[in-house]
Amino acid sequence: MKSYYILAINPGSTSTKIGIFRNTKSILSENISHSVSDLEKFNSIMDQKEFRTKIVMDTLNKSEIPVSKIDAVVGRGGLLTPMRSGTYKVNNEMISFLTNNLLEHASSLGAILAYNIATNIGVKAYIVDPVVVDEMEPIAKITGIPEIRKISIFHALNQKAAAREVAKRIKKKYNKCNFIVAHLGGGITIGVHKKGLVIDVNNGLNGDGPFSPERAGSIPTWSLIEWATTGLYSLPDLKKRITGKGGIVAHLGTNNMKEVTGMVKKGDKKAIDVYNALGYNIAKGIGALAPVVNGKLDAIIITGGLAFDKDLMSMIKRRIKYLAPVLILPGEDELAALSKGGLRVLRGEEKPKIWKNKESNNGTN
Repeated sequence: MKSYYILAINPGSTSTKIGIFRNTKSILSENISHSVSDLEKFNSIMDQKEFRTKIVMDTLNKSEIPVSKIDAVVGRGGLLTPMRSGTYKVNNEMISFLTNNLLEHASSLGAILAYNIATNIGVKAYIVDPVVVDEMEPIAKITGIPEIRKISIFHALNQKAAAREVAKRIKKKYNKCNFIVAHLGGGITIGVHKKGLVIDVNNGLNGDGPFSPERAGSIPTWSLIEWATTGLYSLPDLKKRITGKGGIVAHLGTNNMKEVTGMVKKGDKKAIDVYNALGYNIAKGIGALAPVVNGKLDAIIITGGLAFDKDLMSMIKRRIKYLAPVLILPGEDELAALSKGGLRVLRGEEKPKIWKNKESNNGTN
């Protein structure tokens, strides 16, 4: 079997992670940290693109792997308009949209860095399963208020990677399986995967679903309205309380789950109650999706950083194991997931998709 070399790039707020893979094997992994003094020179995340491109190229040139070996560059997808999942070719339209998008997020640099470096090397650039993947069925978007519709923002890259891995383990094709996949991290998203499409999922960024280490999750609506209209908080403050300072950190003053489990082991009653409520709400969120596929599930998959917590996993499994076999895939390897998306294209297993700037294309590319 031919060996392909794929460079994967995952930019974060203060670092840029890169990896080179020979087919599925990691042969280089670097976490390039960016100092505050370096980043404060730039007015926006997009202004950092040349700076980060140069650092990545310098790192590659110092490695033992010649850049001439690289067959494709894959970057983390950013805040584009909704799209079907898959591997997308980075084109000028995508670069222009991300560059001029008023919504800033470090992941949006992924496509741009991939494109810059791929152009230098003379290969193609791709993105894989960005957070805006939207495969939700129309019925799943309807709410009781016509002006408000549910939207799809979730951990698409890791959810899809975990689902494909489990499909491989049970010797079935992903597009022939029904899964519920729960990504448990700083934010929590739980999606139902039906025959390769995530047809329903909570918006874990903007406050839907279970609470998490940093997210408030779904809140009783009437109480939320009363709280939000007291005049005590500005709109930015309210949004921060929902995303960033909600959930575990609001209750216990930390978003570090190791500290939380330490409190639990010491018998802290408040920590025990909140910790138990976390497991309870995750299990409830998983169970709520079973009717979407009439209970016909091949497996329930739990992934993300919190999946390393064995006590939490036991708590959740006790409540949901009657639904389907439960498989735990702790952590997430975004670089590997990106590289696998590129590899599927290089091997001809998947055709690269073309993104078009449509404000509501819902995967029609």
